[in-house]
Amino acid sequence: MPARLNNLGNSFLCRFESTGDLPDLSEAISAQLRAIELATNGYMDISGILNNFGLSLHARFNHTGDLSDISEAISAQQRAIRLTPNDHIDMPGRLNNLGSSLQARFEHTRNISDISKAISTQQRAVQLTPNGHALMPVLLHNLATYFKSRFEHAGDLSDISEAISIQQRAIQLTPNGHAKLPNMLKTLGKAFDSRFQHTGDESDFSTAVHFYQKSATTSGPPSVRLTAAKKWAESCMSHGLPGTMEAYTVAIDLISQVAGMHRTVEQRHTDLTIISSLSTSAASAAFALDEVEKALEWLEQGRCLVWSQLNQLRTPADELRAHDARLAQRFLDISAALESSGSRSGSERFDVDSSLPVKMSVQDEAQVHLKRAGEWNQLLEEIRKIPGFRNFLRPPQASELLRRIPPDGPIILINVHESRCDALALMSDCNEPIHIPLENFTYKQAATLRDSLRHFLASNGVRVREENRAIRPVPNPRIKSDIHFVLGVLWLEVVKPVLEGLGFTVSFCLFIVLTLVFIHFLPSLLLYQTQVGYGGAQQVHSYFFHCMPLESMVKSMTSHHHLAPAFPTLQYLRTLPPSVLSFESARTLSRRSRNHHLNSSSSANRTHQAALQSRAP
Repeated sequence: MPARLNNLGNSFLCRFESTGDLPDLSEAISAQLRAIELATNGYMDISGILNNFGLSLHARFNHTGDLSDISEAISAQQRAIRLTPNDHIDMPGRLNNLGSSLQARFEHTRNISDISKAISTQQRAVQLTPNGHALMPVLLHNLATYFKSRFEHAGDLSDISEAISIQQRAIQLTPNGHAKLPNMLKTLGKAFDSRFQHTGDESDFSTAVHFYQKSATTSGPPSVRLTAAKKWAESCMSHGLPGTMEAYTVAIDLISQVAGMHRTVEQRHTDLTIISSLSTSAASAAFALDEVEKALEWLEQGRCLVWSQLNQLRTPADELRAHDARLAQRFLDISAALESSGSRSGSERFDVDSSLPVKMSVQDEAQVHLKRAGEWNQLLEEIRKIPGFRNFLRPPQASELLRRIPPDGPIILINVHESRCDALALMSDCNEPIHIPLENFTYKQAATLRDSLRHFLASNGVRVREENRAIRPVPNPRIKSDIHFVLGVLWLEVVKPVLEGLGFTVSFCLFIVLTLVFIHFLPSLLLYQTQVGYGGAQQVHSYFFHCMPLESMVKSMTSHHHLAPAFPTLQYLRTLPPSVLSFESARTLSRRSRNHHLNSSSSANRTHQAALQSRAP
């Protein structure tokens, strides 16, 4: 009975790792705890059950952050090791699991004794593993990670040098094409980066960038490569290196691959913050390098992915499934296999069944991964040959986007980033986007305006989407909640430069006419924020990103004609003679436009608000 309960627990744990469903993890822990209670110290495999029980508790700690879980996991794994003979084939794996748990608790408590015990435990695991064994690279990788963690806590340069040396040895033992190679390369890049941050040695920085690039461009799990690509791009951008555009191109392509996989709801919510921040960062870099069309493509790709997931948590494969369900499922299965084969970040753990002699050789694992990667590439080529799927998992081309722009007015895209702020004007009679730098507008201003607008709405009884509806924000008297202040700054720093960039002579009368236009989309510009509450409260703001993609916007404009005249378009304003734009006529035009909007689109607004209410977390 203990063995069957242990197997049942392992099955629940495997399903949890696939789905992220916490009830499965609770079932695994319950089954394994029952197995331990039924077994005695004389039971031949109680050490294995204790090891697996520790793995399940560790997994729950990773999900909930409950310190009691990781402490109990460490106790169970220590007991398992005491009951395991030193020459037992599973001893290295169990030592590795204990080291992983000690390191996890160190990250939570910053108790240096835990990371020191993790290092000594992992060193013992390496010593007990025969040279040439398939698990040796992973054991070395974990050991290097622990040395790096201790360096970042204590600052001892000998630790980071040891981490680099051990990680280099792990990579030397890992053949090209192995699924875990990208993660090892990324870890080595981080180690060199950490030493550079401590010493300022430029050679360490150059080496770090090299390994970030190598990790991002080596066949392996898309999520691991995406993390490396971000580090590669950010490093190039911060130091003005020539590889910035190449790095962001790789990163944007990987975003599409990650979003196209079947992932848990938790993972998808995390993806939203990554997609949003990376797209705006990439566009900012493209603007700085005068790659305006590329900025448009990257912004639109990010907007499409965010929009689709915000609406129904859909993936790019959903449209493919509607066309060919079997092809879509094959693609998702291979994508999942590629992702799971080497995507575990941090230290690897092994269960009781991972005995050293039964492991595939490192070369065999590499061949399996290369075969999967080849199948994935073939499937991708096949999918892109299907009519309507030419841009599957890649950004749309700027020329295609510009062809879809309707003739009744330009579409303005605004990108706000810590480094710079820019606007793009898309017009049906222009073959390329018009770049308008917002030189006097900053990310910090956007944050201030967002807080001011939220405070203004809350003080007037308007509910703003919150992370928890039961928790309402406490008004901050230091925040200026004057709507005129918000509109004034936006007019001077955003709207006015855009209009001037389009060739308009801006006057006070035109300001009155367009104020209501700006109020119409102001909330979506300033209020969007992605909330992430898994494994710790984290809040990420992505200003000016909660807008529908161009394709959806154009469809809305062309299929709902009653919405088109809600406000005066710029083309309509061009037809007005200067004498017409007097103060009185402008005020009348604004009033008529507002009344027309209220009458013609109230039903649409109610539908939109109901949708927002249903999607609010």
